[in-house]
Amino acid sequence: MNRYRSRTLWVLIILGCLPWSLASADDKSDREEQLPPLIHAHAHNDYEHHRPLFDALDHGFASVEADIHLVDGQLLVAHDRSQVKPERTLQSLYLDPLRARAKKFGGRIYPNGDPTFYLLIDTKSDANETWPVLRKVLRDYSDLLTKFNGGEIESKAVTVVLTGNRPRQLLPNESVRQAGLDGEMPDLDKPNPNGIFLWMSEDWRHFFKWTGKGPFPPDEKARLQDIVTKAHERKMKVRFWDAPQSVNFWSELRGDGVDLMNADDLAGLEKFLRQNSGSSSP
Repeated sequence: MNRYRSRTLWVLIILGCLPWSLASADDKSDREEQLPPLIHAHAHNDYEHHRPLFDALDHGFASVEADIHLVDGQLLVAHDRSQVKPERTLQSLYLDPLRARAKKFGGRIYPNGDPTFYLLIDTKSDANETWPVLRKVLRDYSDLLTKFNGGEIESKAVTVVLTGNRPRQLLPNESVRQAGLDGEMPDLDKPNPNGIFLWMSEDWRHFFKWTGKGPFPPDEKARLQDIVTKAHERKMKVRFWDAPQSVNFWSELRGDGVDLMNADDLAGLEKFLRQNSGSSSP
């Protein structure tokens, strides 16, 4: 009898707690959806997180990075060719869930704040072979992706930026496209016809010695500000990879106008940006 009563008590406790647990989860989801997106937060190598894309979305990131390899006609997401898995396609990990989310929120990835969300696609395989396949895939998501028609832009929920083995020669010849290019430092000394370059991304350690500890050397600060000025004149956003991840570093770069903080530490960057109005400042 005692054993029966004990089992009954535990069942009642569990059943009693279940609605509370579900309500708490729903409340948490509602709170997250009400927070404005972090327009300066970029999830570096996003696919290496436990839940690709969704971990970044949970932290409010407005930009994620996916490395792709062309394998047997499929665009597979992984850092190295040896790590690819047939089920981890660009479509299944990123394009399909982003499309579903955009439909949920009326054409936006986040219901509040700036509507722009960036998908940085880093091509690891040959550009000339990969781009025709990628172009076809992107066209299948024309309802989701920003369209570029010459110098005109039709903004949609997601803007694709191509980096790595990008089609530098092929893309500028296409009058209508579903992507723009990620530039490099030499591109800051050239025109940006039809806004083909959307970003300028470089390896921080190739141009700067500062590691985020102590004050930023004045000569390096001046160099960084010059880079930002040139990029913004050409309507390009600035991002650095292989960069330190610390509050002191992020604070300096945001103060100097760098647009995108490159981070593996999603929670750390979210905390910094939310405490420093990173969701809405230009």
